[in-house]
Amino acid sequence: MNEKGNLSINSENFLPIIKKWLYTDKDIFVRELVSNACDAVTKLEKLSHLGEAEISENEKFEIHVVLDQDQHTLQIMDNGIGMTADEIKKYINQIAFSGATDFLAKFQEKAEQENEIIGHFGLGFYSAFMVADKVEIDTLSYQKDAQAAKWICEGGIDYEMASGSRDSRGTTITLFLGADGKEFLEESTLYSALRKYCSFMPVPIFVDVIKELSEEEKAAEKKEANTLHISPEDAAGLTKEGALEKLGEKNIEDAEEPKPLNDTTPLWQKQPKDCTDEDYKAFYHKVFLDMNDPLFWIHLNMDYPFRLKGILYFPKLVEHMDVMEGEIKLYSNQVYIADNIKEVVPEFLLLLKGVLDCPDMPLNVSRSALQNDGYVEKMNSYITKKVADKLTQLFKNDRSAYEGFWDDIGIFIKYGCMREEKFYDKVKDSLLYKTTDGVYETLSEYLEKNKENHENKLFFVSDENLQAQYIRLFKEQGLEAAILSTTVDKPFVSFLEYKNPGLKVQRIDADITDTLHQKEDTEISEAQKQADEYTNNRMETLFRGFLNNDSIKVNVESLKTENVSAMILLSEDSRRMMEMMEAYGSGADLKAMFANIKPEETLVLNRSNGLVKYLLAMSEKEDQKEDTEILCHQVYDLALMSHRPLSSEEMTRFIDRSNTILEKLASLEIHK
Repeated sequence: MNEKGNLSINSENFLPIIKKWLYTDKDIFVRELVSNACDAVTKLEKLSHLGEAEISENEKFEIHVVLDQDQHTLQIMDNGIGMTADEIKKYINQIAFSGATDFLAKFQEKAEQENEIIGHFGLGFYSAFMVADKVEIDTLSYQKDAQAAKWICEGGIDYEMASGSRDSRGTTITLFLGADGKEFLEESTLYSALRKYCSFMPVPIFVDVIKELSEEEKAAEKKEANTLHISPEDAAGLTKEGALEKLGEKNIEDAEEPKPLNDTTPLWQKQPKDCTDEDYKAFYHKVFLDMNDPLFWIHLNMDYPFRLKGILYFPKLVEHMDVMEGEIKLYSNQVYIADNIKEVVPEFLLLLKGVLDCPDMPLNVSRSALQNDGYVEKMNSYITKKVADKLTQLFKNDRSAYEGFWDDIGIFIKYGCMREEKFYDKVKDSLLYKTTDGVYETLSEYLEKNKENHENKLFFVSDENLQAQYIRLFKEQGLEAAILSTTVDKPFVSFLEYKNPGLKVQRIDADITDTLHQKEDTEISEAQKQADEYTNNRMETLFRGFLNNDSIKVNVESLKTENVSAMILLSEDSRRMMEMMEAYGSGADLKAMFANIKPEETLVLNRSNGLVKYLLAMSEKEDQKEDTEILCHQVYDLALMSHRPLSSEEMTRFIDRSNTILEKLASLEIHK
């Protein structure tokens, strides 16, 4: 049987376009060819179960990937269903897509479809030409009295067909690697691609490397017989026993059993009741190369109305921003598709780590199609619901453990609430807030506990070190604030107010709660009010002049504590505006818009503090103006240090001024 012809396409540029189009991800050919081999085995098994194919009861199905570095060839061999000559003509020569015109039209579309053309047009096999100058197929069908057939194509649109050399059922595809595929002659590159795409394929995959060995290496290889170092021609259709005989191995029983590259029954394919905690942890370490144990996990197992299996892990965070480095691997029938496809996986879940296997999803599908796919939408909702159910169940049944996880999972949950309204509705009663007292409370628990002191207000801390003075004031009065110190918390406080009408969320340094004020025994007289107003105006004039800051407000108030001389308050609205400027104000237009916005900063002088009392008295004496100015600057900087870090220039002036004050104090002591 000899035949020549050309592929049923209309463009001689067809194969060169494939090479150029998928150049950046050309390792995709590994997935396409090995998954085709898996399909060939799976089809044969199904036919056998239906009684339409005869196979030996003890036959082992395997796929061998054979790399011959000397011959520059890569072979993918299976003992699956095989093909007849007519089937080669149908499935290989007549490419399954509606003409080259459609292909070329898709080729011109947006770059987001970069890895979607192959397969989407039935071109999976032709991905071989991304790395090979020549491709051969040698195949023998399972059908009775079938004849082996060979197909050869050297990268154009011309092919040859002849009788094949296989004497056992299955298919051998030989790639003669060209310049574009020379990197796959390296074992490390080939193994990397195989592990990426084939680690969990359902048929055992063995990798055999043929290379020129030293005499010592030959002796070691022959002794161990762990891999099949034989020629591609001899390898076609050989059993393990036949290969070992060719190597001159006499004692087959003593030969070490080679291990497949892949795990054919990954953990997600098992029933949750059959998996132990150690199984889940070991799988997590193996797949995600994370030495830390996951906090907990969710095993998904859905058969109706759609099929979905998988495991989602909640990782332990070393740093807060680690949560942004999640990894959700998507598979279809154990064949790897891609990481973090947000059209399939709810976006906020991409902060987790896990695997999802969607058997009904094709290996190659456009993201635009996924966005409008009802199946994908249902799957998305199901995953969101399962995660929310797991969290609420853990909160209700083991709150102690839930609180122990909160520092790691809180960021994820808050982000999820802001991204998915349905998710928020399910977990809102399980949201926790760690307080300055070191306890974890829900919003309702916090509001109930503090309703006598500040009704329907949630005070929070964004930096425990900077705001230590304010925290101390709260604790002295038996008050507490929530600790919201992550990047996610900045938008989350506004989200909370939006979702809880009537709730006021403000930072601990935004206002002084009434509980911190010194209560007056009697009503304040009109004369006292006028005196207080005069003092406020006088001190405001002094500080504005000394600090050269016309926008600062100054209030003199009596606080319950005497230890604090002054505090700086920044209104919640003003602070949020400043944060928005920092986040979005890099553009020229936004900078111009925000240029005239000044923060509403208030300096509160504590009348109960001894230093402030001296300052109030000195401010009335003209001959002490110089000392009054020094003291004003010092009091302001002390308050500022509890509000934000001083700049290098501010810190230098503060240190110089502190030395001047100490010198004056020392001089007074000497001259007593």
